[in-house]
Amino acid sequence: MHPLRWRHSTAHLGITAAVLALAAVAVVIAAVVLPDDSGAGAQVVPAAPVAVADPGVIPVPDDAPAPTGEALAAAMAAALADPNLGQLTGRITDALTGKTLWARQEDLPMQPASTNKVLTAAAALLALDHDARVTTRVIAGDQPGVVVLVGGGDPTLSTAQAGEDTWYREAARISDLADQVRDNEQDITEVRVDVSAFTGPTMAVGWDAADIEGGDIAPIEAVMVDGGRIQPTTPESRRSPTPALDAGQALAAALGVDPDRVSVVTSSVTGRELGAVRSAPLVVRLGEMMNASDNVMAECIAREVAAAMGRPQSFTGAVEAVTNRLATAHIALGGAALQDASGLSVDDRLSARALDAVVQAAAGPDLPELRPLLDMLPVAGGSGTLSERFLNPRTGRGAAGWLRAKTGSLTRTNALAGIVTDRDRRVLTFAFISNNAGPTGRTAIDALAAVLRTCGCR
Repeated sequence: MHPLRWRHSTAHLGITAAVLALAAVAVVIAAVVLPDDSGAGAQVVPAAPVAVADPGVIPVPDDAPAPTGEALAAAMAAALADPNLGQLTGRITDALTGKTLWARQEDLPMQPASTNKVLTAAAALLALDHDARVTTRVIAGDQPGVVVLVGGGDPTLSTAQAGEDTWYREAARISDLADQVRDNEQDITEVRVDVSAFTGPTMAVGWDAADIEGGDIAPIEAVMVDGGRIQPTTPESRRSPTPALDAGQALAAALGVDPDRVSVVTSSVTGRELGAVRSAPLVVRLGEMMNASDNVMAECIAREVAAAMGRPQSFTGAVEAVTNRLATAHIALGGAALQDASGLSVDDRLSARALDAVVQAAAGPDLPELRPLLDMLPVAGGSGTLSERFLNPRTGRGAAGWLRAKTGSLTRTNALAGIVTDRDRRVLTFAFISNNAGPTGRTAIDALAAVLRTCGCR
């Protein structure tokens, strides 16, 4: 298994199941080695693992008491006093009733960082078939010897050879595509790459080009390999400034074509199909995107939403499609001003109310098609971007295994949006956004969220 590969679970059938899944994790994490963000294993052993029965038969009381706002505020007072939180906004909601239990400046637009991906994932679950796959094709060009790689928007296409691990689970492979092309076309001398499916700029407003070298992003093009990574087997690989050209050159290498005979075209091309490969299903890709907080995947999936809703597959079209699809589902996003679908832009603004509203919709009774979103959230002390968090006995170890949340981190910004089962087994949703945070801001926001697990707060 690739060190960053995400393992998909299917236990997400309602509020009760959310409780059961979280409870079950509390036992499992004591016994398994789970990956951290760098790909190295991290042994997770809670101070006091919760002893539970078979998660299919755990009795969960229907009358588990909800916390009161006054008791929550009192319990959180010490954590809220940490100056490293900087400017904090937030909201806590009872998942079953949708009642707001606590709020602080919940309508103030803030820099959300990667918690923005919660919106993207939710819109995708609402707008697309959960088994939807993205197709990458090769067609015959308009001249002898020319083939055209036609991007459909799948950044997970892999350069790994048969038998090798791919970066992304169930990824399509260039080698399979090349085998099909060779079976249908001989004497190939040139490869062109059709990127016309995506329009507009390849970098969003508020992105820093230095983040390409840093491995956080690549220019968003309609065909890419390994998420635009230059070293696809290296966990901290930098990304490429020319991902579409790289994909064409990877195909050329597999076909024995001179890499100098590869070019990128922006006009749509038609021709006889020579080969086609398909991505993993949407729910698999969404799980990986959320677990690893993959910016490239988020942007490309948002463009799938745009295409489904008749919008341009651009940054603007994707943002409009995501926000409009959520609005159609009566999920209020007042004050949202977004430049991208990943949260990498420093110009993104989103309120805690909006973030919590999306998670609450997934946890509540009215939109069961959003339920898989809960399963995609990293587990505190157990998986993805939370695999090494909530493990400090002084600042949140009690929440390990009981809290799931999407993280968000930019310079002096930390955010969490997710779901937790409190001590009385009441399920709460929450969103906290901290801007202008201090040097230990991440620890401070974890400590704040951890209170929700340890507090009965009645």
